[in-house]
Amino acid sequence: MKQVKHRNSASKILLLGTVFLFTFLNPVFAQEEAAVDNAAVTEASSGGDVAKGEELFKSLCAACHKRYKKMTGPALFGVGDKHDKAWLYSWIKNSAAMIASGDAKAVAVFEEYNKTAMNAFPQLSNADIDNILAYVMVPKAEPVKPVVSGNDGGSGSGSGVSSDVILGVLAFVFLMLVAVLYLVNKTLRSFAEANNVALPEEEKRTPLWKAFVQNQFLVLVTAILLLLSSGYFVYGYFMQVGVDQGYQPIQPIHFSHKIHAGDNKIECKYCHSSARVSKTSGIPSLNVCMNCHKSISEVADATGTADYSKDFYDGEIQKLYKAAGWDANSQAYTGDSDPVKWVRIHNLPDFAYFNHSQHVTVAGVECQKCHGPVEEMEIMYQHAPLTMGWCINCHRETNVKVADNEYYEKIHAELSKKYGVDQLTAAQMGGLECGKCHY
Repeated sequence: MKQVKHRNSASKILLLGTVFLFTFLNPVFAQEEAAVDNAAVTEASSGGDVAKGEELFKSLCAACHKRYKKMTGPALFGVGDKHDKAWLYSWIKNSAAMIASGDAKAVAVFEEYNKTAMNAFPQLSNADIDNILAYVMVPKAEPVKPVVSGNDGGSGSGSGVSSDVILGVLAFVFLMLVAVLYLVNKTLRSFAEANNVALPEEEKRTPLWKAFVQNQFLVLVTAILLLLSSGYFVYGYFMQVGVDQGYQPIQPIHFSHKIHAGDNKIECKYCHSSARVSKTSGIPSLNVCMNCHKSISEVADATGTADYSKDFYDGEIQKLYKAAGWDANSQAYTGDSDPVKWVRIHNLPDFAYFNHSQHVTVAGVECQKCHGPVEEMEIMYQHAPLTMGWCINCHRETNVKVADNEYYEKIHAELSKKYGVDQLTAAQMGGLECGKCHY
């Protein structure tokens, strides 16, 4: 009876565990599909081609207008409802002529926008304008938030089981195995006792720590290894003091070097202009940012990644506007600015002298040589260790750029004879002298 009882208990636990396991692993899918073809509706009502209109708008109108926000010119969404088509045809083709004729609507728009007439587009046909109107009249699509099954904090997608569920199931299976092994062990011991089976006695062994202490040779070798390894790690730790390679702080305003230097191919020295002529590269002023962002209040629709959405980037542009004191609606500065507290990333010790202009302008060193693939960095980080050894190795390996550089012509001719080489490295030109960097 005792054996049957234990077997029944184990069977019940296994049965319950199996049922629970399959119940827990059953994924719950929740999907929300909401797609309204606003473009097709607008196209049908206006008679224009939205796709062609988008192409014309981006090539001719996007410099001054947006569909849903005021920029240099007004937001164009709904313009087809405010004015009749005949008036729009004339205004777009030649606004200056309409203002000169005294048209009331044309003069009102001219006065509203600081007496600045819109560029004329006589090359556009009425059909082209219809296409543009069809595009700008498409209602703004509301973002659809996907419904994610399970716990919101889980990392699983909407089409599978979250990692939290999987870890929970694995933990439960592990506990089930422990319980089953315990019951099996208990059942076997009960069976042995019921049948008068003698269990082997456990052999008494010397504890491991006692055996270790009694072996003097092993203790000596271990002590030596511990001292050597401790010295190695202590030395390595102290050698890393002040080395911030990989440092990647979060800035008050997210600035994507990948979008600016990579996708849009903006030259580094456009923003860091002082790198050409001074010791430091300088932090770009907000005026430099606003040169472009007066007209760019949101990123392109296709911009965004798994980590950063289009709405995130647009929100960062609004932070820039607040810091610069720019009112996007009135297209004017309010005078209420708020300085941005940027976090410095690259910082050499005060006793080390480094001149950007000497490297950038005179030596022609690319920014990526020290700062790494900036055009691929979403968040800027310190690519190089910037240690003394790293700088010295660069001086030993880098040839001096002599072509079109009169400063080095005479000294290069003399030193190249001394060293018997055609090209001199920075080290051979005195780049290893202490006074070059520590004066």
